[in-house]
Order: sequence, then C-alpha cells, then structure tokens
Amino acid sequence: MGLFSFLKNAGTALFGGNKKAAPATPAAPSALDQLEDAQMAMRLTNHVVSLGLKVENLNIVVADDKATITGEAASQSEKEKVILAVGNVAGIATVDDWMTVAAAAEVAPEPEAVFYTVVKGDSLSKIAKAHYGNAMKYPVIFEANKPMLKDPDLIYPGQVLRIPPLA
Repeated sequence: MGLFSFLKNAGTALFGGNKKAAPATPAAPSALDQLEDAQMAMRLTNHVVSLGLKVENLNIVVADDKATITGEAASQSEKEKVILAVGNVAGIATVDDWMTVAAAAEVAPEPEAVFYTVVKGDSLSKIAKAHYGNAMKYPVIFEANKPMLKDPDLIYPGQVLRIPPLA
C-alpha cells in the first residue's frame, strides 16, 4: 500500500484526456466535478480490464487528480502494473494503492520493483544500463511493463516504468 506520484499532464488520454484546470480558489466539488470523477473512474477501470490485468473486486475511485485503487491482485507484479496503468493516464497525479496480493502469491512473495520516471533522452537500454549495469538487459524492463508498453522504442518523458530486480 502506498501513495504514488505521477505527472498529471503526461500519459495516455482516455476519452477526452485531461480534466479542466482546477480553480484558483478551492471550493466544494460540484455535481459536474463529481460526475467527471465518476466517469474517469469508469474509464480507468475499463482501461485496466482492457489491458488484461487481473484484479479481483477491482474498484477505482477518482477525486480530482487522485485515484484510489482497491482489490486483490494475483501477484505483486500484477499489482504494480495496475498502479502504473492508472497513474500513467493524463489527468491523474497520484495513485493511492490499497490493493492486496492474493494469498497464494504470499507463500513466496515477489520482491517489489523500483518505479522509474522516464526523462527526455531516455531509452530502455539507457535505463537498463543505469539500473542493471548492462544496456542489453532492456528486454527485462520491456517485459516487466507489458501490456502497457507495446514497443520498446515507444516511451515518453513523464511515463513511470517498473524496473524489476534481476533474478
């Protein structure tokens, strides 16, 4: 469990993308704001499902630019992928993770991956060289971020990636 930060204006745009800018003076959320949050939560849920990520009793609640996720993931890596799938969406700045990992996976728990935010000029091989000492280990990072990544050459600044420990 934890709170993860993302770049609000970077990421996949889901059906219209970014929500309007917040007003300069905070006010109670209007009915329209609540409707937009509910629609974003539904889009995020559909996005996670469309990626084939498995979470029992998945529930996503959005309040402004924060998404709170609950449910039971099949594994630690699946849990991390759900966090990244939700956080790497335009309009989401933080993800509050309240997911659990299935009991079967707890017998031999997976180590947690490191999350890395892509900067301008990065490539998967450059990231692999920095984290593993070997640029040719980039397929490990690519595989760890499927299905969110479709091509190892298509990453963008602000995107957050999983960097799993080497086995």
